[in-house]
Parts: sequence; C-alpha cells; structure tokens
Amino acid sequence: MSNNIFEKLNEIAKELKPEVVKFTQKLIQTPSISGEEGAIADLLLEEMKKLGYDEVYRDDQGNTFGIVKGTEDGPTIMYNSHMDHVSPGDSANWEGYDPYGGEIDVCEVDDQDKNPDKAECIHGRAASDVKAGEAAQIYAGAALLKLREMGYKFKGNFMFQGCVQEEPAEMVGMKHVIDKTLPAKGWTYDAMVSSEATSLKLYLGHRGRVEMLVTVYGRTSHGSAPWLGINAIYKAIPLIEKIKDELYLNLPEDPDLGKASISLNIIECSPGALSIVPDRCMLSLDRRLIPGETVELVVKEIQDIIDELAANDPEFKADVKVKTALETSYTGVQYEAEKVMAPWKTPKDHDFVKAAVEALEAVGQEVKFGYWDFGTDGSKTAGIDKKPTIGYSPMQEQYAHTPYDKVRTDYIEKAIAGNAAIFLKVSEAGPEAFESLEW
Repeated sequence: MSNNIFEKLNEIAKELKPEVVKFTQKLIQTPSISGEEGAIADLLLEEMKKLGYDEVYRDDQGNTFGIVKGTEDGPTIMYNSHMDHVSPGDSANWEGYDPYGGEIDVCEVDDQDKNPDKAECIHGRAASDVKAGEAAQIYAGAALLKLREMGYKFKGNFMFQGCVQEEPAEMVGMKHVIDKTLPAKGWTYDAMVSSEATSLKLYLGHRGRVEMLVTVYGRTSHGSAPWLGINAIYKAIPLIEKIKDELYLNLPEDPDLGKASISLNIIECSPGALSIVPDRCMLSLDRRLIPGETVELVVKEIQDIIDELAANDPEFKADVKVKTALETSYTGVQYEAEKVMAPWKTPKDHDFVKAAVEALEAVGQEVKFGYWDFGTDGSKTAGIDKKPTIGYSPMQEQYAHTPYDKVRTDYIEKAIAGNAAIFLKVSEAGPEAFESLEW
C-alpha cells in the first residue's frame, strides 16, 4: 500500500473537519442518557446514510451499525462507540457552558500528555465520552468511502457499531450485538477499535470490575434498649476493617494495568429508623481486578473473611453476592445482568497493535501507549471473546463524566485520519494480526 493513500487520508480528514465538528455538536445537543438513546441512534443512522455507507442497520435492542465495504475480501474491523452518557449533574458547575449546548470556543485544555495548552474545543456532556470519538469513527468510514471513489483499493469491511447502555457497566448492549445480532445477520468481526477516550494514544486494556453486595445480619430492638438487639452496623465494622487493612493491602498488581483494588462505596442499613437497632447492614463493594483474577476468586476473598469472623463470633452472620441489575433498552429489550466486567490486555507486540502503530506513523502521528482507569465494552470483545482490541480516540479521559467535558477539534481531525489508517493497515496484515489474546 503506497504512502500516497495515507497522504490523501490527511487531506480528506482536513476537508471533512467542518462537517465532523457540526455533527459532533449535533450529537452533544441530543441528550442520550442510558436507556434513552433513540434520538441519538436516529442521528447516527441518518448521518451514515447521508455519507453513503454501503449498509446501515438497527437491531431489536436499538444498537446501530454501518458498513463500508472494501474492494476486496478481507477482515471485518469493528469500530465501537456507545450511544449513552451519564447525567450532566448540576448545570451550575459547568462554568457557564450549557451541558447540551455543544458550544465551540478557544479554551484552556490539556495536550496529549496532560500539559496545559490552548485549542479550539467543543463543550458539553459526552464530548469526551464518547460523542466526539463516535463522530470521528463514522467520518473515518466516510474517508474510506472517498478513497474508494477515487479509485483506491483496500480489503475488508469497516463496521461502525453504536452500542446502547454501556455506562451501567454490564455490557448488555455489546453482548447483545456480538452474541445475537451478528450471528442473526450472518456477520462476524475479527478485531475491535474502541472510541473511548485515549488522547490519540493507543490504549491496550484496563482492569475488570465486580460489584458485590455484602449483607451483615443482626436483630432489631428498640433504640432505647440496644442491648436487647444485635446491631448489624457494629457487626459490619470488623468486616470493613479486614477489607481495608488486610485484603486491600495484599491485592496483586499488573505491570501495565496497575494494582487490583477494592473500595467500599455505599453503606446502607435496614430498617433505617432512628428508634430501631438495624438488623441489616448492606455494603456495596467495587472490586477492580487484573488479568488472571476471576469473579469466583474475588467473591471467595470476601467469603473467607466472613467465615473467619463467624468462627470467632457466634453472633456474626453475613453473606456476599455479585450485584445484578435489570436493564431495559429504549426499544424495550430487557436483560438482568451481573455487575461484572472482565479485565483485558492486548500485548504491545501483538501483530494487530504493530499494524496500528504503522498506521499512525503513516499519517504522521507520534505513537504513544496507555491503559484506561475506567472500564469499556472491550471487556466483552477482549476480556471474554479474546479478540484483538485497542482504543484510539480524540477524547481525553480526564474530562469524562466531569462538568469540564470537552474535546479538541484538532484531535477530531487527526482521529479521522488515524482511524481510517488503522483500518487500512490492519486489513492488509496477515492472520497473525487476528490471533486470540492470551494472558
């Protein structure tokens, strides 16, 4: 593949910048809280039709798809974005910006390495998680269409995939896409590129997540006579101390993803009345795990502490379970899903990553690597399916979920070229680029 095609990509990205900026603004101006993504799905489908995608589709759960076909057979690379976002919170914290305004100005913003800088930015909820990355992926498909119209030949299928309900962190959208929609359509995918925020770096994984509920049991009595009851909150204290002072300190560490962790984030009690000693104390635990750790392992860690305390205190009773949630899509499809996301890591020396590196270098972008602090739908593609998965995006992780949510327009332009270049390089790579991940 000649260098000319990559030079042309940069030219096309520059030409497309005004359109992709307007589209990003339109996406930000369209609220799409989890479970309410219908309007944003309509916009994505309409835009892909306008740009000339070869196939555009919405499944029964409301996930969106757009396919650009190469001139020759080859692999299918899924470019994944989620369509939902978290609440903007109190608008008073937004420093004068409308969370759904999509306003553009020149402002103070970090560079790729979080150093202070100034650049033109688009402001608003989901600018950095993930509407700008979504727009850049869709316009990368448009860039490939322009190359094809100019007579350039390339292999494979570029598949944009817009997912519902990523933010609740049960992967119900991505699981539905891969386990149900793709087989029903006769489609497959060979690797995935996530649009989650990476500051134009290549991100190669993140820790997993398990949400657990520990319930400590006691016995009610009148608050004026606490000696007649068993206070579940007091009984929970030694359990909390062991989690904080023993378990947390001895968790394993990954050289790239960092240390596994556990955090007690919510404490509730029942009945929860001022004059009643509580007979239940509920602890919500956020456990982040690294490759090699399993759900069964992290649950057993807590069960072992419960068993130890029970052996020394006949009044101590508790249990632990993985939390679940009932998720309903905007089309009415329901899943009761465990609050679990698998850890994953794509090695730097994997041939898919090597091809992505060559791609970014071909369009003049410096290659840097990183790993997310938060979770992504890569937990399904890489963590469960073991498919080669990377992140590449114009957005910056430090602005996600904050009232300073914004994205640099110069990064969006670069991401169009970068995403399209990655597709071109990896579609030319051999079968080694699509070998299953191992850890």
